[in-house]
Amino acid sequence: MLVGREVNYSGRGRFSAADSCHVLSRYLPVNGPWKVDGMNSRVYTSQFSNDGSFFVAASQESNIKVYNVDKNWKIQKDIETKALRWTITDTSLSPDQRFLVYASICAIVNIVDVGSSARESLANVTEIHKGLDFSADGDEDEFGIFSVKFSTDGQELVAAGSDNFIYVYDLQANKCSLRIPAHKSDVNTVCFADETGHLIFSGSDDSLCKVWDRRCFISKGRANGVLMGHLEGITFIDSRRDGRYFISNGKDQTTKLWDIRKMSSNTTDNSRLRDYDWDYRWMEYPSYARRLKHPHDQSLATYKGHSVLRTLIRCYFSPEYSTAQKYIYTGSSDNSVYIYDLVSGAQVAKLDFHNAPVRDCCWHPIYPMLISSSWDCNIVRWEIPGIGEAPLPKRRTVRARRFFGRALR
Repeated sequence: MLVGREVNYSGRGRFSAADSCHVLSRYLPVNGPWKVDGMNSRVYTSQFSNDGSFFVAASQESNIKVYNVDKNWKIQKDIETKALRWTITDTSLSPDQRFLVYASICAIVNIVDVGSSARESLANVTEIHKGLDFSADGDEDEFGIFSVKFSTDGQELVAAGSDNFIYVYDLQANKCSLRIPAHKSDVNTVCFADETGHLIFSGSDDSLCKVWDRRCFISKGRANGVLMGHLEGITFIDSRRDGRYFISNGKDQTTKLWDIRKMSSNTTDNSRLRDYDWDYRWMEYPSYARRLKHPHDQSLATYKGHSVLRTLIRCYFSPEYSTAQKYIYTGSSDNSVYIYDLVSGAQVAKLDFHNAPVRDCCWHPIYPMLISSSWDCNIVRWEIPGIGEAPLPKRRTVRARRFFGRALR
C-alpha cells in the first residue's frame, strides 16, 4: 500500500478509499470510555446524523439533547418534550438535519425544528412541537409507536405500532398514506430497506421478520415475504441499505443475518415451539431454551453472546466508510456492548463499563468512535488508542434491579 501511494497508484496522490477502509477496519473503537454526558434518567435511544456532525440522545423522562460533535460535543439543542406515556420510545433525525421526530407509547409522533437558532426547546412554550397523528380515527390512546424512521429523501416517516400495524406518513400531505395490518402481535421495529423507499422491513413479537414492497402492495396485509428463524419476539432491525440484507435482534438472545432472497410466502406457527412460560421483561431466559433451534430457520448466520432482556435492545451494521460493514454490534442487558465479525460470527470485542442495560449504541459513520447509551443515565464514547485523554475508571458490575408491573419498553 505504501508503494502504491508512492507511485500514485490511485491517481490521486493518496491512499484509495478501499485502502483506507482496509486499514481503518482493523482498529476497533475499544479504548476508553470517555464521558460524553450524564442524563437525568435512563437513556433509551441514540443516533449520529448521516455525516456524523451531530449526535442525538433521548432519555426516559422527556429530555432529548442534540450535540455538535465537531464542536467538542457542545449541546446544540436541549429539548423538553410533550407529556409522554412511560418513555420516549424512538427518535429520528431528518437527512438534512433540520427536523427531529420523537415517539412515545401513544399514536402521536411529534416533530421539532432542530435547525432553529434557539438552544432550548420547551414543547409548545418556546417552540412548537407539531403532533403527527397516526391513528385512523383520531383516538391517540389506542396504541403506541415503538419505532419511527425518516425516509432517505426526508419526505416520509415509517412507524411501527403496538396495534400490530405499520404506518407510512406523508409529511407534505400531513397524513398517513399507508396503514398495514402487518403482524399478529406488537410491531417493535420497522425501517426502509434502501434509499428508494420501496421496500420496508418489519419485526414483531410474533417472532417474524417481514418484507413489504410498496410497488406491489396488497392492502389486506399480506407481506411480499416472511423470514422465520427467531424463537421469540424481534426487538430491532437494521438494514444494510442495499435492499437485500438486514440483521435483527431477538428475545431468544440472538442476532440474525438475513437475505431477503431466501424469504418465503408461508409461515409456521411458532407457538408450539415453546413449552415454557417466560417474560423477557423480568425473567432470565431459560438455559435449555438457548439450545433450541427453529426447524425452518431461514437466516444466513446467528450471533450469540449478548443478552436481550428487559427492554428492546438494538443492533447495527458497522459503518460502510470505515469498516465496509464487516462487523455487527449490539447493546446488551448485561450492561455491555458486543462486536461480532459479520462473516465468521466470532465475538471480536466486548465493551464493559456501564452498570445497567445498554439499550442503544452508535458507531460514528466516519471516525473510529462508538457511543454507548445506558439505563445508568451515562453516555460514553469509545475510540481507538492514542487520543491522549485518561479514560473513565472501570465500574463494578451491579446486578440490575428487576421490575414488575408496567411493560418496560
